[in-house]
Amino acid sequence: MTDLSVQLPGITLKNPIMPASGTAAYGQAMAQKLDLGALGALVIKSTTLEPRQGNAWPTTAQTTGGWLNAVGLKNPGIETVLNEKLPWLAANYPDLPIIGSIAGASEEDYVTVAQKMASAPNVAFLEVNISCPNVSQGGLAFGTDPAVVERLTHKIKLAVNKPVLMKLTPNVTDVTVIAAAAERGGADGFTMINTLTGLSFDLKTRQPLLAHGTGGLSGTALHPVAIRMIRQVRRQSRLPIIGVGGNFTAEDVLEMLIAGANAVQIGAANYGCPTACTDIIAALPAAMTKYGITSLQELVDETLATVGPKQ
Repeated sequence: MTDLSVQLPGITLKNPIMPASGTAAYGQAMAQKLDLGALGALVIKSTTLEPRQGNAWPTTAQTTGGWLNAVGLKNPGIETVLNEKLPWLAANYPDLPIIGSIAGASEEDYVTVAQKMASAPNVAFLEVNISCPNVSQGGLAFGTDPAVVERLTHKIKLAVNKPVLMKLTPNVTDVTVIAAAAERGGADGFTMINTLTGLSFDLKTRQPLLAHGTGGLSGTALHPVAIRMIRQVRRQSRLPIIGVGGNFTAEDVLEMLIAGANAVQIGAANYGCPTACTDIIAALPAAMTKYGITSLQELVDETLATVGPKQ
């Protein structure tokens, strides 16, 4: 027998698999393709205070290295999510843990959305997308400045009573500095990594493939980068890590757990295969048996004991 369950703060997940933010929207469309109840958890689309229309089309493009996307945080706003999206999930999947992803253009936006999102009974965690442009600081992403990360994390933690996961951007010189800042601010864990900034051109038009120009790169090329950064952060922190970046197979998931993740999100794989999450869940027992793993939580604990900082 193989045990797929893993522990996150205050909760046991039946398995470590969940779709990455944005790839399942608010669950309704994905529910037409697979059983959401089979997931370890569901991460909803990053939600802002007011509705956002997102960037001009085209917002996605396939490249030689993976997918570029610049959707621009298109979402219906927190009130619609609270009044329509989350109640639908609660009614149809009452036992499914929800991770509420939030975003904002200012620190005040983040705090307000965090308070509202945390008020939903079926939201178990908040995931704070800090790759958003900070309007008050000239458009630089919140997640690139350690002082801003620490302050924002602290403000959100003071405002909510649910665990807060800070989603770390890879677009920094040293991700461990940002992780340490989030931990000082009181973070309960990390989601890592977000997409790498990329650019690709149409050779016929000489113009970028995306209307926005640059976009976030996701796909298999991201996996070794995510593995490296997860291991770096695990070496300095015992906080839970939800790993994301280029996960397409059960073996990819096991590698992330060995690197230091406690659970795993599936992103770009959902675009090419709508059942990627449940396919990977189904494939995990055989992969575990192949590599002599009987319990995923034991694998997580083993990694923490060997590479995590000593208590």
